[in-house]
Amino acid sequence: MEILVLNGPNLNLLGRREPTLYGTRSFDDFFPELQSAFPDFALSHFQSNHEGALIDKLHEVGFTYHGIVLNAGGFTHTSVALADAIAGIATPVVEVHLTNLAAREEFRQKSLVGRYCKGSIAGFGLESYRLAVQWFQNIQPRRMGFRV
Repeated sequence: MEILVLNGPNLNLLGRREPTLYGTRSFDDFFPELQSAFPDFALSHFQSNHEGALIDKLHEVGFTYHGIVLNAGGFTHTSVALADAIAGIATPVVEVHLTNLAAREEFRQKSLVGRYCKGSIAGFGLESYRLAVQWFQNIQPRRMGFRV
């Protein structure tokens, strides 16, 4: 199964940006571990600080990949265009966040993209990505008719 991990703005700074909130490990350091945990999956990763690039990537894989794990970063709370792109594709999307949005500032507590996602996982740091991919491994294949 092909799964894209799609990261939005400022996630390229993981490990350096506000380590008390986001931890001290970069996504680039974590991604090989994620790939090793799911050897039967073709996991790929794309990160951009630009809204249009994220939308273009959703359009590119949104009808061919088996799943998308999306951490839209700050666009979670602001981007109607990103939400529309998720609504317009066939590939299921799982929204992830490193921190617990309910415990954050009020403006971060509402997700514009979440309503178009199969589910949301938040508050478990980088482990949130693993939990999202695990959903595709354990639950989603049955719904899509794939062998588990």
